[in-house]
Amino acid sequence: MKPISTVLGALLLTLTACAGVDTRAAASAEPADVQARIDRVERGLSTPVTVKGVPPVSWSLRERMAFHHVPAVSIALVNHGKVEWVRAYGVLDAATARPASPATLFQAGSVSKAVTAMGALHLVEQHALSLDAPANDALRAWKIPDNTFTRTAPVTLRRLLNHSAGMTVHGFHGYAPGQAIPSLLQVLDGAPPANSDPIRVDVTPGTRWRYSGGGFSVVQLMMTEAGKAPFDPLMQRTVLGPLGMRDSTYALTLPPARQERAATGHRSDGSAVPGHWQIYPESAAAGLWTTAADLARIVIEVQQAQGGQSGKVLSSAMTATLLTRGLGEYGLGFYVEPLGAGTSFSHSGGTDGFRAQLYGYSHTGQGVVVLTNSDNGAALIAELLGSISAEYGWPEFGRIEKTALAPDAALNAAAAGAYTLEDQPAAIIAEGDRLYFQSDLFGAQRMELFAESRTRFFMTAQDMSVVFKRGEDGRVDGFDLLRGANTYVGTRHRP
Repeated sequence: MKPISTVLGALLLTLTACAGVDTRAAASAEPADVQARIDRVERGLSTPVTVKGVPPVSWSLRERMAFHHVPAVSIALVNHGKVEWVRAYGVLDAATARPASPATLFQAGSVSKAVTAMGALHLVEQHALSLDAPANDALRAWKIPDNTFTRTAPVTLRRLLNHSAGMTVHGFHGYAPGQAIPSLLQVLDGAPPANSDPIRVDVTPGTRWRYSGGGFSVVQLMMTEAGKAPFDPLMQRTVLGPLGMRDSTYALTLPPARQERAATGHRSDGSAVPGHWQIYPESAAAGLWTTAADLARIVIEVQQAQGGQSGKVLSSAMTATLLTRGLGEYGLGFYVEPLGAGTSFSHSGGTDGFRAQLYGYSHTGQGVVVLTNSDNGAALIAELLGSISAEYGWPEFGRIEKTALAPDAALNAAAAGAYTLEDQPAAIIAEGDRLYFQSDLFGAQRMELFAESRTRFFMTAQDMSVVFKRGEDGRVDGFDLLRGANTYVGTRHRP
């Protein structure tokens, strides 16, 4: 195995040579005005937050791919209700340097949930499932264990799709090729060889929004039993096939022809995921393989169905239900944000070595899909969204300017240390007047923190803030990381 430094060095050279190459679309160039827009998007990346008084800096996509150690990125841009352009950049893996193309397959991670939700609601419209009946009424091979929480209020499909069913297990770890793969029933019970906890109810359903990949595994069983088919062919029948998503699959094992086109996942240090990728039997929650162009069909279908112009998967009325907020900032399978006359609908995703984003506007015919093959992809995606927003006049992702206080080395030193964030290691690093945050949940690169007050700090690399908390002894013992409407709790390690 090559040392990581050698792999990264080769990767930077390859990105320099390959970034911007679009091996499928090169044969038919876009109109000059569209190409000009692509060029501006590629040159317009910057951090989403800037410090007042410090001139903003813009970079090229190639530069930021190299900076974030993202080998490949694929983009499908939707404008005026159709795909305006598709581009792929970089390489499938750092070792072979095979160029990526628009036909490259990526793992979509939790974007799988949005597509799954459309399939589940299709079954509701076919009267095979009910949105509001107790989920156990539809389950035969396995039942949600009853307890004091479920006796107060039932788990329902609506609550499962909204992440308000009170169910446990945030996400899944995946299985390396060659490992024993658990059945769905073993996943639900956390039984060997499953590597996740049992999926149970520990909050009264309908009282709290809490993200639960485990809940979508319950949806998976409901769908396969109601649809009388394994999950992949069921999704082919209900969503992927009707939308012409020919490069998409929920199959656990990719056939050889598709493996040839599949990107290799990469860890935050640039190394390849052993075996190229992990396997996710929790298909509904995290198992989709797809292309950016295919996922753009989801964006367009939601837009058209919401406007009464299509019904390939869902009716206009059911699409309105899909995009109606329940608890949290979530509809049924999508994050939903009211915006003037319409809404935005979106979902991000991450598996081991992959990061993905789907974003669309219900009322403007605009949207984008970005797929990457790196744990560092989220930071690059955020910068791309800012560049696309500036070029296409989106109402979101504009650059935010914040005022920073003068640095305080003593304050920085008091906050520095090792922390745990969402069961993962995190660090606050002090270097004199400068303070940094690092967590692989948000990429390998450490991000500088700027003080807004003596306890609240913001980042420029991503639109996130850290609020430090002190214990009874006055020492910093943790922090809240604020990202949008979500709060993640960090706990400090003590000797």
